[in-house]
Amino acid sequence: MMNTESPGSSTEDVAYLNGQFVPAHQAMVPIYDTGFVLGVTVAEQVRTFRGQLFRLETHLQRLSRSLQIVQVTPAWDMAELAQTARELVSRNHARMHPDDDLGLSIFVTPGPYATMTQAVPSDASPGPMVCMHTYPLSFGLWVDAYRRGQSLVVSPIRQVPTECWPAELKCRSRMHYYLADLHARRVQPAARALLLDLDDHVLEASTANLIIFRRDEGIVSPPQEKILPGVSVGVIEELASELGIGFHHRDLTIEDVHQADEVMLCSTSPCVWPVTELDGRPIGDGKRGECCGRLLDAWSQQVGLDISAQATRFARR
Repeated sequence: MMNTESPGSSTEDVAYLNGQFVPAHQAMVPIYDTGFVLGVTVAEQVRTFRGQLFRLETHLQRLSRSLQIVQVTPAWDMAELAQTARELVSRNHARMHPDDDLGLSIFVTPGPYATMTQAVPSDASPGPMVCMHTYPLSFGLWVDAYRRGQSLVVSPIRQVPTECWPAELKCRSRMHYYLADLHARRVQPAARALLLDLDDHVLEASTANLIIFRRDEGIVSPPQEKILPGVSVGVIEELASELGIGFHHRDLTIEDVHQADEVMLCSTSPCVWPVTELDGRPIGDGKRGECCGRLLDAWSQQVGLDISAQATRFARR
């Protein structure tokens, strides 16, 4: 069982590291850890609404699948991690404004890298490293995206082929995202990258799933086997069903995106927001569309707060 005794400080957020709560500044990855040396780290990002973690069990199911893929078995099961995650968030949220919210990062590495075992202290944990920490949500990054929309640039950097690792693996080996966004910002400073596969099909933006809306077709997402199974995409599918909007998966081309009535991004913290421009060409009328607005309103109703209004309120802190 976990030893989750308090670090005894109320002046700093706490984090969880290998079975214990510690002051957040002590939650560090050693230089000899495989997650640092090779970037072998599986991770999940979760957010709270009114201090309560949203879809935690779904995120942990995806984490469990990622751990199976990389063949890493932590000492604690998902039920224990869920209980500890809620306690960690409760402690840290209590130090915030009650209407503010947190992001929760969960990551697991295989532990010490084999060729560096001589550098490992004798009292260090020999097995996988498990860490959880929280951070205030960066509302200021999303306010303009909710109101004015996101610009995307098609990047020459391609998504990692499934021959390298499965699309369902949620990991932090994301050099391709970093390079793709560097390219996008060179073309247009406020843009993010849109990544294609090797067959020129649209897959996703950096750190976000992409969906399109066509009035004669409904919401379309790239094929499930080609993209990360986004928790937020799952929420969108549920909300679309409630709103009577069709939802299905198929291959998408760049021209499909250009010709869509609406294009949206979705990810854990911002939830869903519009794409209003691709490669300098407006999507639709270049403004947030009705479908995106309905989805965001329905999501807000589900969690009991106005998501975009919350971002506006706290962006000025």
